[in-house]
Amino acid sequence: MRLFVALLACTALSACGGAGVESVGGAAVSGNAVGGNVPASGHTFVNPTEIKTYQGIGGQQSYQYYTNDTADDPNLPGAQGASPQYNQLYAGNASTARDSGITLTYNPRDAIFELSLKDDKALASQELRFQDPLHRTAFGGAQGPQDGTPDFTSQGVQYLEAINGSGQYVYDPLISTTFPVGIEDAKIDRTTFFYQKPGTTTKYVTFAGFVRNKLDLVSTTEVDLSTPELGDEITFNEFQFKLERAAFVFGERTLNSNVPKIGSGTFTGPMLATLIYNPLTDIDAATPTYFQWMNGNATTTINFAANTFSLDLTGTVGRPGFDLYTSRIFTLQQGATFNAAGKGRIDLINAGGFLGAFDSAYFTQPSGQRLDLTIAGSSIDGAFFGPAGQEVGGGYRIVGGVPDERIDIMGAFTGKQ
Repeated sequence: MRLFVALLACTALSACGGAGVESVGGAAVSGNAVGGNVPASGHTFVNPTEIKTYQGIGGQQSYQYYTNDTADDPNLPGAQGASPQYNQLYAGNASTARDSGITLTYNPRDAIFELSLKDDKALASQELRFQDPLHRTAFGGAQGPQDGTPDFTSQGVQYLEAINGSGQYVYDPLISTTFPVGIEDAKIDRTTFFYQKPGTTTKYVTFAGFVRNKLDLVSTTEVDLSTPELGDEITFNEFQFKLERAAFVFGERTLNSNVPKIGSGTFTGPMLATLIYNPLTDIDAATPTYFQWMNGNATTTINFAANTFSLDLTGTVGRPGFDLYTSRIFTLQQGATFNAAGKGRIDLINAGGFLGAFDSAYFTQPSGQRLDLTIAGSSIDGAFFGPAGQEVGGGYRIVGGVPDERIDIMGAFTGKQ
């Protein structure tokens, strides 16, 4: 087993990335001022010329918990082969078209992205400035996006990544390239922002995602339970995780007055989602929870005359994002498919777009087993993009309703006629 040891001084957004090209007029993006009006200048979303700020539509998730490396010692917590995920705290929230804690600014002159994700309901808050050219990264090189980041390169998706940390830590590439192990009192905070290059499938709106893996290694000492009368102590490493995920859309929104008032249209495009699916805690409370990504297709059917819409989603689930020292027991297999159907209304005045909910959602395992979701709550929030509403984009959420289960899907979708 080969281990890599690194010493990282405290820095703000130290560059961490590999190869990959991002150029103004292609991978670089921009847009209209927050709120949604298409600018009167010659600026375009695909080939930006001005500094612009977007408001995102989508959702965020956060999951905080601890594990430790005491599984091989029967006298300490986490025995019997795996550490539990303890001190757990999960939260998620989906924004509306007008109420969002997600903003993104792009400066085409310096190729700088500034991303702000602030959502108290999701217990998530990040202010990121990707100012170093080395923040741009890609899959396939000696370096690349961190574990837990989906590889959507074939869909024109590009990646920026930054790292902040201190202390000494060890990476074990046979276990994980994300989470350090083995050395006490180290900290690492690694963030990845990715987006589909404008013009790949849509011209006025695009989808994006966010991955944050924050970990503090703390050296902890406890009494050896095998000899408590002697007061012997054992020292072990505790891993304190805070993981954040987000999926959202951003772009040049249509003026309300320019959204069609008659006719209908079908808009097709990509969708993605970050999800947690853990139905096993009622069977075994120690069953761990892991994030997974999903991507696929969205079909949005709009009836402008009736002010109604429907949304159909299909997707494929990726692998779980494992941590260290837990059992790696999970239910939703890589390659499982997803189907969901919802509908709602257009309300440009009060909502700034369209809003609705899901009627049904289910997964199908590679084995053919169907997993129907009991929906406790759901939302669809979207807006029109382009000079005359040529495209749509939005976010969605589905929350599982079975007691003692942790199921939550947070996604985004785009589409053009």
